[in-house]
Amino acid sequence: MTTLKSKLKEDLNAAIKERDELRSSTLRLTLTAITKEEVAGKTKRDLTDDEVQKVISREAKKRREAADAFAQGGRAESAERERAEGEILAAYLPKQLGDDELEAIVTQAVAEARAAGAEGPRAMGAVMKIVNPKVAGLAEGGRVAAVVKKALAG
Repeated sequence: MTTLKSKLKEDLNAAIKERDELRSSTLRLTLTAITKEEVAGKTKRDLTDDEVQKVISREAKKRREAADAFAQGGRAESAERERAEGEILAAYLPKQLGDDELEAIVTQAVAEARAAGAEGPRAMGAVMKIVNPKVAGLAEGGRVAAVVKKALAG
């Protein structure tokens, strides 16, 4: 069985052979982040595919935030590179939920939370508890929270 980490390594080797600098540097940095995570505890361990996905998604988020920061700072070239790196990483992640799909999940969760008696500000936590496991890895936390707030306000 091929693990996500070994797939990253294979793709890195292919990128190096193809002299694809952007792809190889992005994958190299991501593999470094994975290795760092593996040796973070008291004992070295191999990450599961789910844990590797979390690292990739964290790296992709860093790229998006950096791209935004560069764009605001008027550094379009740097922003473009960060975006390109983010797209390379996105290929290793599950497809993100569309707005409609996310709103449907949140609407259902709001109904469940209200049925369980969660009202007002407390409802936010209750709804997030229901939504998070359903959207783990498929939608970014900030985006989910924004949709939940909108649904509770409405």
